[in-house]
Amino acid sequence: MENEEQLKKWRLILGGDEADGIGCQLSDSEMQIDKALTALYDFDKKQKFDYTQSKSKGGSEGSRPSVARWLGDIRSYFPQSVVKVMQNDALKHPELQRKMMLEPEILEQTTPDVHLVATLMELGKLIPEKTKDTARRVVEKVVDELMQKLEQKTIAALSGALNRSVRNYRPRYNEIDWNTTIRKNLKHYQPDYKTIIPEVKVGYGRKAKRSLKDIVLCLDQSGSMGTSVVYSGIFGAVMASLPNVKTKMVVFDTQVADLTEDLQDPVDLLFGVQLGGGTDINLALQYCQEIIKKPDDTILVLITDLFEGGNLEQMKKRAVALVESGVQVICLLALNDDGSPSYEPSNAKFFSQHNIPVFACTPDIFPDLMASAIQKKDLFQWAGENDIVLKGIS
Repeated sequence: MENEEQLKKWRLILGGDEADGIGCQLSDSEMQIDKALTALYDFDKKQKFDYTQSKSKGGSEGSRPSVARWLGDIRSYFPQSVVKVMQNDALKHPELQRKMMLEPEILEQTTPDVHLVATLMELGKLIPEKTKDTARRVVEKVVDELMQKLEQKTIAALSGALNRSVRNYRPRYNEIDWNTTIRKNLKHYQPDYKTIIPEVKVGYGRKAKRSLKDIVLCLDQSGSMGTSVVYSGIFGAVMASLPNVKTKMVVFDTQVADLTEDLQDPVDLLFGVQLGGGTDINLALQYCQEIIKKPDDTILVLITDLFEGGNLEQMKKRAVALVESGVQVICLLALNDDGSPSYEPSNAKFFSQHNIPVFACTPDIFPDLMASAIQKKDLFQWAGENDIVLKGIS
């Protein structure tokens, strides 16, 4: 029996044709699963998406578009993690992407995730008016889920780093951090007086009244960076809510757009991004040079695969000039869950040689990265301690 189940699983994995000779009969539900898999993964062979079966005995679903029926069925047959993978694979086919993204009735049946949002951003102005409201609801749902997942950790990590970076041991009375001061002086409790004598006073100092760090997120909005832009928008919105951080959001292709004002609403921000087109990193760095007013207190996170379509030599000079001016420059080849990025290795090597760490980063570790940058830790060492593979290191 166990062997028969294994044969059936291999039959579903490999598909029909030659794999039909397993000597096992698929049940009705297994046949439905097989048809759902075949419709997607044999799509290239057939050059047509054909999904005609209906689960309704009376055939009442027969008039529904085949893609809509397929989306409904895969949610019935597979766990959500698998549904997201299959849906993402479907979006790689232009015909299916068009059907899934441009018809509101079908878009409503998709399972929202960062890949779906990235595809909507890539389509941009191609989305018809009748679908825009549905598209916005999809984006809002993903943004809400990511904010719930990432906001608390990001605020905790960055707030702690900011507090440590401005600790003052000679504070004025109105600058004292009483909670920290009391904890530091518990050993000096005086039983006779029933109080603590604070031998060490800890405060935040006058610097806390202005921004302690300026953070510039500079995002490559070429098509391959879609999910990175989604996550960057979420983190940018969270960091913009911190009182002692001034966060700016810049996106670029062959032109540069400053979306800082949209950080209050990450949904608006994501709809303001137009994925696709060329890449001019030099132009983006030029703009960043112009808006950076406090180099020694600025962190520039450049999120790009480093495939430069602009002036390469000038781009390198600007990157070096930013570092020499005191800016902490970090190059993230990707900010997503997808693993190893595709990138331009010679530019990664150049950046690394000029004290710019280059690596891919997952969303769960990004808050710790920014906290370490705020404290001006050695990020090359930090990456090694977190088992992150630095790129461009010989």
